[in-house]
Amino acid sequence: MSRKDAAPGCVDAPPSRLRRLLSLLYVQCLVGVLAGAVVGWLWPSLGADLKPLGDGFIALVRMMIAPVIFCTVVHGIASMGNARAVGRVSLKALIYFEVLTTVAMVIGLVVVNVIQPGSGLHVDPSTLSTKGLPPEATAGHESIADFVLSMIPDTMLSALTGHEILPVLLVSVLFGFGLNAAGEAGAGITQGIEKLSKVLFTLIRWIMRLAPIGAFGSMAFTIGNYGLDTLRHLFLLVGSFWLTALFFVLVVLGAVMRLNGLRLLPFLRYIKEELLIVLGTSSSEPVLPRMMAKLEHAGASKPVVGITLPAGYSFNLDGTAIYLTMGSVFLAQALGIDLTLTQQLSMLAVMLLTSKGAAGVTGSGFIALAATLSAVPHVPVAALALIFGIDRFMSEARALTSVVGNGVATLAVAKWEGQLDEERAKAVLRGDLPFTTVLEGDHTPEPQAETTSGAKPVEGEEAAPSAAIGNDREPVPAAG
Repeated sequence: MSRKDAAPGCVDAPPSRLRRLLSLLYVQCLVGVLAGAVVGWLWPSLGADLKPLGDGFIALVRMMIAPVIFCTVVHGIASMGNARAVGRVSLKALIYFEVLTTVAMVIGLVVVNVIQPGSGLHVDPSTLSTKGLPPEATAGHESIADFVLSMIPDTMLSALTGHEILPVLLVSVLFGFGLNAAGEAGAGITQGIEKLSKVLFTLIRWIMRLAPIGAFGSMAFTIGNYGLDTLRHLFLLVGSFWLTALFFVLVVLGAVMRLNGLRLLPFLRYIKEELLIVLGTSSSEPVLPRMMAKLEHAGASKPVVGITLPAGYSFNLDGTAIYLTMGSVFLAQALGIDLTLTQQLSMLAVMLLTSKGAAGVTGSGFIALAATLSAVPHVPVAALALIFGIDRFMSEARALTSVVGNGVATLAVAKWEGQLDEERAKAVLRGDLPFTTVLEGDHTPEPQAETTSGAKPVEGEEAAPSAAIGNDREPVPAAG
């Protein structure tokens, strides 16, 4: 029966185009974010009570992060067959992290001194109190030696059951080298880890179906608990911070992509689902497994992705770097404290240390700022009470900037290491090779376009197809 002949009272099925649109993860997440904002605005108490939805989704993804990193890094290093190559990738990544973090901090320092969002507030320091601040903000902060030692877990298994990324990365690198050294005995374990990673990404695909619900709950909580009124009082700080983060992404990261023969805007379109999840949850942690899979799909080799991206979550938090300089100088301006250039540069040097190790979770930037203020005598820690209410609104910008920055860093390091299939990367970013879901039970690789610039083999490694870094990509599970 045609649509015109449909019986009266029958409801026509929605257009197939609309169904396809609503089936996309990024559209679902966008709907969840907007709906959460509306609920938090109209019914603040209800919005605040929806926090468990966001927390539950983040917890589900977080429980998968350690095993995903372990399997990716171990299999990548075991396939490399060259310890020097791993060290070279790690060194290039750390140098890149330090340079870009410093650039982000300098940009934030320049903007906050030009705009001066805290001038004119004239806050009396004697009226401030640390009461109401998170306990982590007022607790003693670890030294450099403590930070380094915290990377070493009590046992190999405890690294996989904790919430810190660096211990997982350390154990994974050591285990990967161990499999290499074991030779024939480690080959079977390597194959088993590769199969386990496929199972883990299948679970990630299922969990990511809950992303719109998590984004809805987190956004409803943010608006309902903190309200939009708090933005009016410190709008200049929040607005200037978002614009500075946008400038850093478009100009600085855009230039890095251009230098590596790629374009930023297509990359942002490629990871739009992840950006919306980060916007809704105010955390970059939930998208780490998907970012690893997408960067591999875009032509970066598995070892480079496995080493660079997880390390970036601790060493390359560009959004947090901008926040630290802008937040600390803003507080000084609000209290009427005139910081000299020398004092600001000394704070910047401290921030290069306090920004490391901050996980990509909500509020980590605020704790890093507290660590900075406690390490320098210029601004009292109690001043944090001035921005505690609006920190959540800046947390989204911090997380978004850091996710994009780490994705760009991974592609850049892969290109410099000769482990980026440029033709594939351009095809993926154009949309010619979409990141599609693998049907359950179907392990047949999807057709791939032939490329002419595959990743080169690592030094000292035989160019066997099974071992070449750039040739081990398979369709990876997605949620979109």
